[in-house]
Amino acid sequence: MELLIENLSKTYGNGVQALDNVSLHIPTGMFGLLGPNGAGKSTLMRILATLQEADSGSAMLGDINVLRDKDAVRRVLGYLPQELGVYPKVGAYEMLDHIALLKGVTARGERKDLVEALLKRVNLWDQRKRRLSGFSGGMKQRFGIAQCLIGQPKLIIVDEPTAGLDPGERNRFYNLLTEIGENVVVILSTHIVQDVRELCGNMAIINKGRLLYAGPPDTALQELKGKVWEKTIAKGELEGYAAGGKLISHRLSAGSPVIHLLDSAAPGEGFHAVEPSLEDVFFGAINIGNAQPAA
Repeated sequence: MELLIENLSKTYGNGVQALDNVSLHIPTGMFGLLGPNGAGKSTLMRILATLQEADSGSAMLGDINVLRDKDAVRRVLGYLPQELGVYPKVGAYEMLDHIALLKGVTARGERKDLVEALLKRVNLWDQRKRRLSGFSGGMKQRFGIAQCLIGQPKLIIVDEPTAGLDPGERNRFYNLLTEIGENVVVILSTHIVQDVRELCGNMAIINKGRLLYAGPPDTALQELKGKVWEKTIAKGELEGYAAGGKLISHRLSAGSPVIHLLDSAAPGEGFHAVEPSLEDVFFGAINIGNAQPAA
């Protein structure tokens, strides 16, 4: 199973172009979609989840036309939005049973077996009677994955799933997602670069509706090898480096800016080469636009 997106575009009524001819080939497995807030990630996710219309382009999930045959897509889709709406006073078992019924699992015995299996898989069986309002952030996300898995989906979309989670819950959530991604297409939309580096065999960077890079993270890193330079500078120098068009990113260390520049040779005295990180790829694409769509 694969998802093939071609020339997908969307412009809102206020003139904002959320997607500008985006084309992506997404195979089975974990696929990371990176971009800052407002990049167009959520618009793309909503279109693929049949919650929003595209202006033009196409998207095929196997032989299913995503833009035209929405009922067929919904039968094989698992979707976890940024905020999963649930009834806070309802227990986890009861809520999952209700969602399974809405998704067409009408036989009581079959639904009972399914709900029990899912709650055990996401390690929530012992909490099955607990109200969802009492769940931690990580528990709510694991419940969200459980409802995603109803109906044996072929496409799972998760949108910014780890916001607000502590490191332990984040790791448990991603271990579960990685296991699921062995057999289905999983699109992970996030702005957390390290999550993509650790989990995804393929990724895309999108900004202002445009696709800036598509391909494996390791390929993007290799393209920057020997081209990322670091230096600690005075605060007053930062504006000048920013105006030079080669500034990837900057951070403060002991009160002084530490900058990363993109250049094929040492850009000046005091710079030293550093191993590129996926943050360099991401911020380089966003701030400089050096990354190009993969063929």
